[in-house]
Amino acid sequence: MRTGIYLDNHATTPLDPRVLEAMLPFLTEHFGNPSSNHPFGWISREAVEKAREEVAALINAAPDEIVFTSGATESNNLALLGAARALQGRGRHIVSYVTEHKAVLDPLKVLASEGFDVTLLPVGRDGVPDPGLLAHSLRPDTVLVSVMAANNEIGVLAPLEEIGALCAERGILLHTDAAQALGKVPLDVRRAGVALASFSAHKLYGPRGVGALFVRRRPRVPLRALIHGGGHERGVRSGTLNTPGIVGFGAACRIAAEEMPREMERTRALRDRLLQAILARVPDAVLNGHPERRLPGNLNLSFPGVEGESLLMHMGDVAVSSSSACTSNLREPSHVLKALGLSDEMAFAALRFGIGRFNTEEDIRRAAERVGEAVSALRALGRAAARPD
Repeated sequence: MRTGIYLDNHATTPLDPRVLEAMLPFLTEHFGNPSSNHPFGWISREAVEKAREEVAALINAAPDEIVFTSGATESNNLALLGAARALQGRGRHIVSYVTEHKAVLDPLKVLASEGFDVTLLPVGRDGVPDPGLLAHSLRPDTVLVSVMAANNEIGVLAPLEEIGALCAERGILLHTDAAQALGKVPLDVRRAGVALASFSAHKLYGPRGVGALFVRRRPRVPLRALIHGGGHERGVRSGTLNTPGIVGFGAACRIAAEEMPREMERTRALRDRLLQAILARVPDAVLNGHPERRLPGNLNLSFPGVEGESLLMHMGDVAVSSSSACTSNLREPSHVLKALGLSDEMAFAALRFGIGRFNTEEDIRRAAERVGEAVSALRALGRAAARPD
């Protein structure tokens, strides 16, 4: 049963019932270890390989280029630490952007502590990474570039194909954190010139605790494993495979491939309706990030004079986020919004709305009403507190 209006689909998505249906047999009767050489194991192994094909098909990859992990955070760590350490004989310069997820920025800090030279590029007010600025930052010793396909807070889409062409010209590996993009917008790793790409199942209506790393095979991307013990996943990522989770991931990718065109159109329409409805009630609300070059279901707004956490508390049954879910326990302004040039006050006044597959027009109408009521109430409280006794 629904207990409210869920508009936090960038943090995580609900499990699609069709995904659960695909997973259930592998949580019950088909429990074999896919590494085992007997019928129980063979059934699980066949299911894993089918899921590998489904994940690969969504991004135009070959099945043997998909390495299953516990999620995009592990995939990012494996891609960045594994590739940089494997390539350090060729060079030790890495380029990324200040608006990346912490699951990219923190591994880059580790590499910097190991002697790698990490350049973090700024972005403009719209948050779109500038390929021209990237081109000027590349050096003969640059071995790796990392840029997220879709920003997790402001939904901005990177010009991956332009960046991929720049990297290909210079023989530099391109990694993308594509957790937010997968299944929501088209992603073709061949066309984009991507060498490594990170994903999480729970961002596209699959289960938590499973993800994947695309690792290009031709030309082969060198990668040093981070987890050792058993040589699973062709020696890249050891550990017993999460068969039910992987099956669910595959099903989620298959459904996304079938439904993406019409779902993009539907969620974009709902997003635009939500923006219009909020602006009708709060005309001075400010959109953060590029107005068009963003995920169809993403909306990030600052409400001047209102603190985001207080706004959340006054919105009742509407679930949104005042920052990215992975860093919401930190009491500091969003590093992404600060990179766009927002003041601390405006960064703290921001809310992120993530519209998804199961949202309705009624959800949008009610959410806009709650936002308008909450902003009005908080501003009235603020005026009352500011009046002299």
